[in-house]
Amino acid sequence: MILVDVIIPAFNEENSIGRVIDDIPKHRVRSIIVCNNRSTDHTREVAQKHGAMVVDEERPGYGSACLRGLKEIASNPAPPDVVVFLDGDYSDYPEEIEQLIHPVEQDAMDLVIGSRVAGRHEKGSMTLPQRIGNILATRLIKWIYGYHYTDLGPFRAIRYSKLLELDMQDTTYGWTVEMQVKAAKLRFNCTEIPVRYRKRIGISKISGTLKGTILAGYKIIWTILKLI
Repeated sequence: MILVDVIIPAFNEENSIGRVIDDIPKHRVRSIIVCNNRSTDHTREVAQKHGAMVVDEERPGYGSACLRGLKEIASNPAPPDVVVFLDGDYSDYPEEIEQLIHPVEQDAMDLVIGSRVAGRHEKGSMTLPQRIGNILATRLIKWIYGYHYTDLGPFRAIRYSKLLELDMQDTTYGWTVEMQVKAAKLRFNCTEIPVRYRKRIGISKISGTLKGTILAGYKIIWTILKLI
């Protein structure tokens, strides 16, 4: 059986993080790492209570939190085979980790994206700017790099050795698209599987505000173009 580590970036997710951790299929993962990104609530305490390892990252940003999780994984003398990323807001269905890692384990895939577009998403779970941004970004990637994605969703599994090859750098909103663009440039074996998606618990730090939506959209497009 392959070794799987899970990274969950989290900022003020005390009302949801416990449910995320509880729904992860423990028989399929070695460790659950919650990357506490300057939370001012009880995210850290709740995550620990539900059995996760918690590490702190003081630099703000989604990518910063993910990079902190990778640093923790790198300190383990036994590296994982696969790393799974998912959000801490309970919008993803953590039990679908099984389906996400299957193509890596059985079909030699390097990167598996959980596609909310191809799956069933609850009404109102994806805002109009999110849907438009997904269409624009994925079409740009196909046009420039020749890879067809339908989504930039955060729920994903990647072979750890391939993740190291990507040399991830982005510290903010561009993390997911950086991974997908670099994987396309390096001609990784990539696929998508349909996943379910629901309304998050709490307000999104990105799509929940006009400023966050604009900044995220700009960063995503800029990341796609700068990596040409």
